[in-house]
Amino acid sequence: MHPVTDESGRLRAPWRLLVQYLSYRVVAALLVNLGVVSWLLVRSGPGVLTSWGRSVSDLIGYSEIFLISNLASVAAALLTVWLAGRLLDRRSFRDFGFRLDAGWWLDLFFGMVLGALLMTGIFLTQLVLGWAKVTGSFEAAGGSAGAPFALAILLPLAAFVCVGVAEETVFRGYGLRNAAEGLGSILGPRVAVLAAWGLTSLFFGMLHAFNPNATVLSTVNIVLAGVLLGIGYVLTGQLAIPIGLHVTWNFFQGNVFGFPVSGLEPVGAVFLSIGQDGPVIWTGGAFGPEGGLLVTAAIPAGCLLISAWVRLRYGRLDIHIPLAEAPEKRAPSAAESRTIRDG
Repeated sequence: MHPVTDESGRLRAPWRLLVQYLSYRVVAALLVNLGVVSWLLVRSGPGVLTSWGRSVSDLIGYSEIFLISNLASVAAALLTVWLAGRLLDRRSFRDFGFRLDAGWWLDLFFGMVLGALLMTGIFLTQLVLGWAKVTGSFEAAGGSAGAPFALAILLPLAAFVCVGVAEETVFRGYGLRNAAEGLGSILGPRVAVLAAWGLTSLFFGMLHAFNPNATVLSTVNIVLAGVLLGIGYVLTGQLAIPIGLHVTWNFFQGNVFGFPVSGLEPVGAVFLSIGQDGPVIWTGGAFGPEGGLLVTAAIPAGCLLISAWVRLRYGRLDIHIPLAEAPEKRAPSAAESRTIRDG
């Protein structure tokens, strides 16, 4: 057995995962730098480049950097997954969870409602227990002072759409699928999907372990959030529920209720500004709700609600076994068939 390629000539799953992820990081970094330079040139003209030795934050606002970095991230994710699918996996892009039919959009809507519902429950719990109080409303945040609220709130909304699409495409769509296929020959398809679900959730959590104000509990919670985000993909084979859930979970957390999101303060504008005075072990403190036990408790509830939705929508509740299957072999073209026949 060749250690690098399989019997069909494809790179084996661990190598595909490594190539795609490194490509994603490199392309995203290049696009961020290109986006920052382009914005500076548009806003300030070529003369701004003579000041490049100064901090980028002195030359361009944090809100602008936030949006540019997330636009770069989603572009890099979509591009590298599409290319990896074509060149490494021999899969179409839709095979990674983008079968965009009417049912897909319905599941997306459900995911969005669920993300908003879970975060609203966490906020109301803190409010009722006196752990949080509203100190303001419809305010600018993250360096957006003076901008109209309606315009400022669009920035984080667009950014969190980018985050949801980018991270779900890379971690669940490409990562979980390829991990499941790679483990399939060892564990069997059903167990392989479950193992890939756990491993990609662990990796997702580890990448957030170095965020500002991160703790052991926040890292555990992000791992569990990976489980919550992955369950919709594991049960349906589609990314609609994970993307919808990811977008509104972040947006309602940061820009509706004013909490930090994974250790990062809200950017753009917030519907509510809050003050917190509750036990950090429950509220998450400076990391935001994802660093507290309220999120730990909310995640199983979210998993149950997703399971109930899938059972209602699809009439079944089972692991989507095709996630662990290799792509079907391409049928030979007419020219290739003649060559084989004549040869």
